[in-house]
Amino acid sequence: MKQEAIEQMEGYADIVREIDIAVKYGEDFSGEKGTVQQFINRLHPKRLNMTVSEVIEETPSTKTFRLVNPEGPLPPFQAGQYVSLSIEVDSIKTSRAYSIASAPSETGYFDLTVRRMEKGLVSNHLLDHVRAGDSLIISGPQGTFHHNPIIHDDTLVLLGGGCGITPLMSMVRDTIQSGLQRTLYLIYGNRSGDDMIYHKELVQMAEKHANFNYIPVLEQPDAGYQGKTGYITGELIKDIIGDIEGKSFFICGPQAMYNFCLPELKKLGVPKRKIRKEMFGTPINIWEYPGWPEAVKPHQVCTITVNGENKLEAVASESILVTLEKNGLVIPTICRSGECSLCRVKIMSGKVYQPQGTLVRKSDRHFGYVHSCVTYPLEDVDILL
Repeated sequence: MKQEAIEQMEGYADIVREIDIAVKYGEDFSGEKGTVQQFINRLHPKRLNMTVSEVIEETPSTKTFRLVNPEGPLPPFQAGQYVSLSIEVDSIKTSRAYSIASAPSETGYFDLTVRRMEKGLVSNHLLDHVRAGDSLIISGPQGTFHHNPIIHDDTLVLLGGGCGITPLMSMVRDTIQSGLQRTLYLIYGNRSGDDMIYHKELVQMAEKHANFNYIPVLEQPDAGYQGKTGYITGELIKDIIGDIEGKSFFICGPQAMYNFCLPELKKLGVPKRKIRKEMFGTPINIWEYPGWPEAVKPHQVCTITVNGENKLEAVASESILVTLEKNGLVIPTICRSGECSLCRVKIMSGKVYQPQGTLVRKSDRHFGYVHSCVTYPLEDVDILL
């Protein structure tokens, strides 16, 4: 708009007069420019250069990496949140999301517990090569999988499976160490006793604190085991917690656990609003998920054309994000579970597959955007970054 037109607007002279008065009598804050942003960056840093202070062996397949910040204090977080670890393995720049297992009251370090995954690029590298003294780059804390006193009950039923125990462990430690007035039931499922992470610590906490109940459940128990066995059924949950009223449910584990436990909670009459489900990485054996076309084989080769120029060879069973990273194209990503939307790309042409329930915004669906971490090419596709 031209200056002449602006000066003719009603009230223009009054605004100019008020600005002149503010300049004459107001305080000069120019010397403090940037201080607000510095404070925000301290609370919500985009990245942190951490040092591994200790590596703790939890089980034969699991280790905890204790990370400290040599550059200053750690940002606060809510028990149950995660960080994104950025790393380069075999010349591939990638990232993985790991829940913070330590309590928010432990302000000196973050504990990240990692279990070895079959063909796990990052997990195997961390377990085999990372030692105390090494440096790792992480994001600030992220995620919404945490207790909200406004909408959640003070009696929590925590359902964990395998390494899905990590965010739940932070909740347990937070409750115990901070003396929170909550009652916790942790029902923790594993295949065998060797798979139980934090087992001794959990047993000790349950013995000392009446408001914490720890119930391990094993599918293949060792001889002499006297605890709960089988699967985490609705009947087992009801036997442990009694009435479902006044209780909020938090569940974290592999996809098979969600497929089994969520219907069991529904049978008990637990409302959806009472259930919080943590995202747990990308799907395994995506071709076995509902809706995958039978005609498309897992290792079917196709081409992904990026921005109309780069042509990348891809296979149907690998997400678009993985294909990009393998070819040296790094895009922003945090959760890698189809939730945060940071890694979204636009599909210009070609058919792709996304698992049912992927959290894509209505506007993104309308304009053809997908979460690349959980989107798989079914044929040659063109994408726009």
